[in-house]
Amino acid sequence: MRINIGGLLTKRAAMTPDREGLVCEGIRRTYKQLNDRANRLANAMTALGVNHGDRVGILALNEPEYFDMYFGLGKIGAILVPLNHRLAGPEIEYILSDCDAKVLVFGKEFAEVVDSIRNGISARDLIAVFDDPPEWANSYECVIGEASGEEPEEEGGDDDTLTILYTSGTTGRPKGAMLTHTYYFWNSVNLMSTLGMDVGETTLIALPLFHIGALAGPPWLVHGGGKAVLLRTLDPKRFLELIQEEKVNGFGSVPQLLDFLKLVPDFEKYDWSSIKVILVYAAPVPVALIEEYAQAGIKVRQLYGLTECNTATVLDGENAIAKVGSCGKPFFHTEVRVVDDNDQDVGPEVKGEVLLRAPNMMKGYWNRPEETEAALKDGWLHTGDVGRLDEEGFLYIMDRKKDMIISGGENIYPAEIEDSLRHNPKILDVGVIGYPHEKWGEAVMAVVAVKEGEALTEAELLEWCQGRIGKFKIPKKVVFTEAIPRTPTGKILKRVLRDEYT
Repeated sequence: MRINIGGLLTKRAAMTPDREGLVCEGIRRTYKQLNDRANRLANAMTALGVNHGDRVGILALNEPEYFDMYFGLGKIGAILVPLNHRLAGPEIEYILSDCDAKVLVFGKEFAEVVDSIRNGISARDLIAVFDDPPEWANSYECVIGEASGEEPEEEGGDDDTLTILYTSGTTGRPKGAMLTHTYYFWNSVNLMSTLGMDVGETTLIALPLFHIGALAGPPWLVHGGGKAVLLRTLDPKRFLELIQEEKVNGFGSVPQLLDFLKLVPDFEKYDWSSIKVILVYAAPVPVALIEEYAQAGIKVRQLYGLTECNTATVLDGENAIAKVGSCGKPFFHTEVRVVDDNDQDVGPEVKGEVLLRAPNMMKGYWNRPEETEAALKDGWLHTGDVGRLDEEGFLYIMDRKKDMIISGGENIYPAEIEDSLRHNPKILDVGVIGYPHEKWGEAVMAVVAVKEGEALTEAELLEWCQGRIGKFKIPKKVVFTEAIPRTPTGKILKRVLRDEYT
């Protein structure tokens, strides 16, 4: 049986046509309606000359049209390329040129940036997801409204690429990870078999759909017959309201989102009783944050994964506090190893590079054979993350291998120091990097953003560190800034910090 993600929606619509599958800003669609729109999108793209393997970009907020394109393009074997809408015009132009997109669909908020780059990209068909589009673009609703709602002839599947997701580019030009139909199918199976009944049937998707943490949701929900509650753009107050209104059972998050939610006035008065699971990923969850939510009676489950392999490990709710700081054990269909520089397994509590093997691993990087070969060796994904396994097999992620600081022969992991410094009541955010040092080779620098209304000096912070952090880990230098630069998914842009402060 061939796996085609678009075919999952066909099957779901046949089984439960009247079940609600999507809610977004007043729009409510059943699976029958979702499938009809996906079919129209598929047939419209075919009429525009989009064929098996062709790329179609989307530059938009979390719009319902994402579902049309995701499953519609899947049915005809075409490839969806979600674009990070927080990038600048030249960066978006680079990605569209790199993947040679044939069509670009865009939201109203991005008409100006598309206008600025449209003469420099390969996409000749520009389609606007709003009324009264500019003269150089077509209306999305007109394009699909004129197309047939009949099932298109299914093309491709299995190891064909379904989406290309460009990595955040924390170390340079972004790379396009090719994620296949098989990837998304097994991602769904891994979630179902591991999380079981904890998930519930209504999931709030608030993270941007250009990120795998959100984009993995729709196939999983369609596969299980669940309902997606889509938030177009992150509004913490509206987020909390939707949990109550739609009786949301779970959501994916990054640590920063959990911080933002706590700042909503009367946060503690919102009804969370329907919530069964919160999966937090994309960056290590600070221990302080897990403890704060635990005090409010909310269990946060740390998940570890990458765009290249989304379901790596997850921490069960029972161990959220006992194993605080861990990202748990492997998903049901995932294997994890920790190895030394010679790819030999290390023992418990020994730090090394984390390797993953699962049926939902990327196919490779788009047009990057050398980088693909470096990442995928002997069937294992080399993550570039430093971690350790404890005696019971729980994984702890220490840091990115490339971010590790070697000072006087000691390996220092910035994430450990960042987590400790976040416990300082005056610190809003912090990033730790290494800088050249005549005596030690490298030394530790903390870049600190202080909470509004607070004052903090370098001497005060270094004094606070005494007894809380090993002496060799205490920063040799502290600099202050208004905000720590982060990717849209919460990862600290260490490259930006190094460029500015070293």
